[in-house]
Amino acid sequence: MTKIKMCGLSRMEDIEYANDVMPEFIGFVFAQKSKRYVSPETAAKLREQLDYRIAAVGVFVDEEPEKIAELVKNEVIDIVQLHGSENNRFISRLRELIEVPIIQAFRIISSYDIENAVMSDADFVLLDSGAGTGKTFDWSLIRGLNRPYFLAGGISPENAAEAVEQLSPYAVDASSSLETDGAKDFDKMNAFSEAVRGELF
Repeated sequence: MTKIKMCGLSRMEDIEYANDVMPEFIGFVFAQKSKRYVSPETAAKLREQLDYRIAAVGVFVDEEPEKIAELVKNEVIDIVQLHGSENNRFISRLRELIEVPIIQAFRIISSYDIENAVMSDADFVLLDSGAGTGKTFDWSLIRGLNRPYFLAGGISPENAAEAVEQLSPYAVDASSSLETDGAKDFDKMNAFSEAVRGELF
């Protein structure tokens, strides 16, 4: 069954919502330019209240490996997601410091981007339409991809069931579509979960 990742959680209410909905993954964004940025200190407090069955993913953009490793070692995050210009050499360096799953994000515009995703040494790749655009990309480009991936970019309660049915991704990842006025919305999070898990049908 396709797993669920809900990204950009930043408030204690968001954690409470997640504990009710029970996605397999939630995401803390550590990129300071993001409007969903959380400090390591805030993330640590939020993590303390997160249900132990939900894995916390740390989202980074060109961060120093040592800083990423510190958050893993302090048990703030369980999984690392790389969203910048990181390459396989960076991933290798990170693996010298920590032993947790690594997700590498790719912006998908053409089949060339899929080729890059295939060559990534990360445990998983995340396929997106861009940094937080909230729009889908051409899903037909994915059909040649033979590795587990997180599908992101415009995935919403309205199209999540279609995405799962057509593509059977390892996981679907949503953020802005789960918000109202810039804050996570429980009803949207719940509707997203129900759509992915087929609980509406």
